[in-house]
Amino acid sequence: MGLFDKKTCDVCSEKIGLLGNRKLEDGNICSKCAKKLSPFTTDRRKTTLSEIKEHLAYREANKAEVAAFRVTRTLGGWTKVLIDDNAGKFIVTTSDRWQNENPDVIRLSQIRSCRTNIEESRTEIMKKDSNGRSVSHYPKQYKVELDYKVILDIDSPFFSEIEFKLNTFKVDSTSRECRELERQLNEVNQALHDARSMAQPAATQYAPQPAQNEAPQYAPKTAAPPQYAPQAEQAAPQYAPPSAAAPTNPQFCPSCGAAVASSTGKFCESCGNALR
Repeated sequence: MGLFDKKTCDVCSEKIGLLGNRKLEDGNICSKCAKKLSPFTTDRRKTTLSEIKEHLAYREANKAEVAAFRVTRTLGGWTKVLIDDNAGKFIVTTSDRWQNENPDVIRLSQIRSCRTNIEESRTEIMKKDSNGRSVSHYPKQYKVELDYKVILDIDSPFFSEIEFKLNTFKVDSTSRECRELERQLNEVNQALHDARSMAQPAATQYAPQPAQNEAPQYAPKTAAPPQYAPQAEQAAPQYAPPSAAAPTNPQFCPSCGAAVASSTGKFCESCGNALR
């Protein structure tokens, strides 16, 4: 197949013009089919043909959702957030004829988070010197312009984020328009937070109490183990019986030298002389 040969759309089977091809991960679609995709879709080149067909089926079914949508609140300015409080759904659109544009109808419960951002861009203000050259002021001066953005994290198989601006063009930070855009930004943020909370009531942060007749759900108390060692039974007296007195060294009579049998005697039994 040559470089400039016409390809066939893998969705509608029509021939694709020279500049009309849109690449997929594993195929091609024409620009006409690509326009049917959600404007919030990203990474088309990394999307498979089967995923694209599923996405287009979702977009076709979305037309019935648009027809049934009933606006109860309108928020924002250039980009509008339309809310159907009765159905718990919303739309983000820049079109006044949104019924003909097939905007994505999203459940409020699909909002994971809502963030706002005032994005600032600066351009240095220059002046001309005596030679006609552009030079900086001292100190430097800047023109500050702002974008008022809303970022929604969405729980959807077809896109995960919606980012949009409330202003059409960048707004000079010194203009009166900034105050109105900041009011709109806070209004959209608060309204979507409140609507999300109502659609997704917070889980109870405590355990439910048992019914009055329900048995208490706790383990019975057990006796605490003693904090000391048990006393032993009365033990026998821990002493040795008295032993016989050890015999004293034998004594000798100083007169005759005979051994004296008893240490308590006063006279020698052999010679009769006094021992001491």
